[in-house]
Amino acid sequence: MNIAQWLHRQAQSDGARPALFLGLDLVADYQEFHQKAARLAGWLLAQGVEPGDRIALFMKNCPDYLIALYGIWYAGAAAVPINAKLHGREAQYILQDSGARMVFVTPGLDQALSEVGVKAQVVSTQTEAYEALFQAAPVAAPARRDPQDLAWLFYTSGTTGQPKGVQITHRMLMAVSLSYFADVDAATGADQILYAAPMSHGAGLYNMLHVLVGAAHVCPVSGGFNEMEIFDLAAHFTRVQIFAAPTMVTRMTAVAKAQGRTGAGLRSVIYAGGPMYLADIIEAEAHFGPIFIQIYGQGECPMGITALTRSEVCDRSHPDWKARLAGVGRAQSGVELRIGSPEGRPLPAGELGEIMVRGDAVMPGYWNNPEATSETLKEGWLMTGDMGVLDAAGYLTLQDRSKDLIISGGSNIYPREVEEVLLMHPLVQEVSVVGRPHADWGEEVVAFVVGQASEAELDALCRDQIARFKSPKAFVFVQELPKNNYGKVLKTELRARLAKDATSEQ
Repeated sequence: MNIAQWLHRQAQSDGARPALFLGLDLVADYQEFHQKAARLAGWLLAQGVEPGDRIALFMKNCPDYLIALYGIWYAGAAAVPINAKLHGREAQYILQDSGARMVFVTPGLDQALSEVGVKAQVVSTQTEAYEALFQAAPVAAPARRDPQDLAWLFYTSGTTGQPKGVQITHRMLMAVSLSYFADVDAATGADQILYAAPMSHGAGLYNMLHVLVGAAHVCPVSGGFNEMEIFDLAAHFTRVQIFAAPTMVTRMTAVAKAQGRTGAGLRSVIYAGGPMYLADIIEAEAHFGPIFIQIYGQGECPMGITALTRSEVCDRSHPDWKARLAGVGRAQSGVELRIGSPEGRPLPAGELGEIMVRGDAVMPGYWNNPEATSETLKEGWLMTGDMGVLDAAGYLTLQDRSKDLIISGGSNIYPREVEEVLLMHPLVQEVSVVGRPHADWGEEVVAFVVGQASEAELDALCRDQIARFKSPKAFVFVQELPKNNYGKVLKTELRARLAKDATSEQ
């Protein structure tokens, strides 16, 4: 089934319901949303677009993003969302690799593409030519698509080499959306989803379930993440759900405490992109109250691996509450989850291994990359590359990416464990731990720290909390940590900096 059927049905059943907002301004109700998508689809078909063709979206967060996305699906094509923060050359690679024949852009981003000589047809919103598209004859209904057909071609963040295109099917989108209701939150038509994180990523993947229930979709006027703007919009709309990376949550907490804001109107904050550090989520929940829900997923199984519910995040009565809060919850309804050995053999509860997942939310493979697909999918199981432990009750605790494991003197050291300890210091804002080559020990632990704590204080803290061999042998104090466009720390850049420093000292 074409996932866009959900918009068509909502327009039929309650078309007058408010749908798209830019800030406080209503842009379209559900009938108008449907009609614009149907007319854009009609225009695409008139341009020769065929089912299965790829159409890209290189756009900042705005109502036109959803109109274009559903127009693409109505036409039977597949969307290729590209993060608006990417460089033009990075966007060019995605356009070429995906074979996108057309790309919709918001004003300003067309210039980034023209500078690198993009060959795909560029359609810029907020232009007379764009508005003229909506004079096309509308399609009567979304094109028929099979569940296994491509709907969304998501490109990984590419922290190690060129990004790979994850094929996300209509079945995957449906599975993730329905699991949301079962495992994450009970969204209704009275709610609003606020797009503060890029719609090309996790935030946008939650649009479908909110279309299904007829919720309102709110795009900030800023087009992105601004703490005070979020608080103001939440206070106005009163039942707001947002998707946020952990760094966004910590920034919201800091600003709210500094400005005396309570977060009134924020009903649910779903956080992901890596588990939050224990001290940070405890502080956030203490300030905002029981609004936080954690999910864990990957592009290859988007938003759909595990969930830690609202009640579990705020529960302090369970004897294992700290361990659970430091983890990522239990398997969502649509997937199977297990911990495996390097050969994929299932391991018992309590043993550390690679996180493996299978089910309808898992990708069928990478776009035009059979070698990477065969390395990642083993007998139907997605080998996530993440290391973790399942307890007897099915709660998953992440350790690190397998490539981030530090082996010093034959002992395994998991950076997250060290990072959790360092963040206990009140003057540490952020920290990232990596391994540095050592002639005798193989690797040694190095901590990059954002904050005002002294090296002596941090060393004493580690000595008091963890084994000496796990303690950092060096502290590097920095103004900020390098991050990709989704807020994830780029440990590859930190390791490269250490390698460069070592070379310069020789």
